[in-house]
Amino acid sequence: MSNKITQEQVKTLLETLQKRFEKNMHRHKNIDWKDVRAKLEGNPSKIDVLFKMEETGGEPDVVVFDEESKEIIFCDCAAETPKGRRSYCYDRLALDARKEHKPANSAIDAAHEIGIKLLNEEEYRALQSLEAFDKKTSSWIETPKKIRDLDGALFGDFRYDTVFFYHNGASSYYAARGFRGLLKI
Repeated sequence: MSNKITQEQVKTLLETLQKRFEKNMHRHKNIDWKDVRAKLEGNPSKIDVLFKMEETGGEPDVVVFDEESKEIIFCDCAAETPKGRRSYCYDRLALDARKEHKPANSAIDAAHEIGIKLLNEEEYRALQSLEAFDKKTSSWIETPKKIRDLDGALFGDFRYDTVFFYHNGASSYYAARGFRGLLKI
C-alpha cells in the first residue's frame, strides 16, 4: 500500500466517502457532511488511513460523533469482512508460531499498517445495531489478554438475526475471516 496519496486520489476518496455518507444516513443521524469534511481536511494523515481502508475493501463510513471528545468515528462498513484483509491469523505471535502454511499477515499487524484498530466486542455490537454485517463472513475482534494468553482469539459474525461471538486458536485463518477496524478523527 502507498504511504502518500496524490491530490487526485484525495479528491476521488472524498467524493466516494461523501456519496457513501449520503446514501447511508441511518448510520450517522444528525451529522452533517460539511462537518465531517472539515474535520478530514484538518487531518490529512487520517485521509491517508481512510484511503488504505478503502483500498483494502473496508468501505469506511461515519458511524459515530462523540459529543464529549468531538471525535468523528469511521468504521469499515463493507457488507462482508473486507476482501483485502482476509485469510489472516490473529496477531504476530500466532503468525510466528505457525510452522507451515503461514498466512500472509496477521489481523493486528495489518490493522497497524493501515492505521486503524480492530473493533472490540462492544464496538462490533454497535456496528451491527446499524445494519447487519458479516452475514456470510466473520471478523476478528480485539481479544482480552486472558483469552489471548491461552492462545485463543475472538471473532464475530451475524447469523439468524443475531450477533454471535466465537473463539478460535489465534493462529487459525480462513478465507472468509478478516477484520474490521475503526478510525477516530
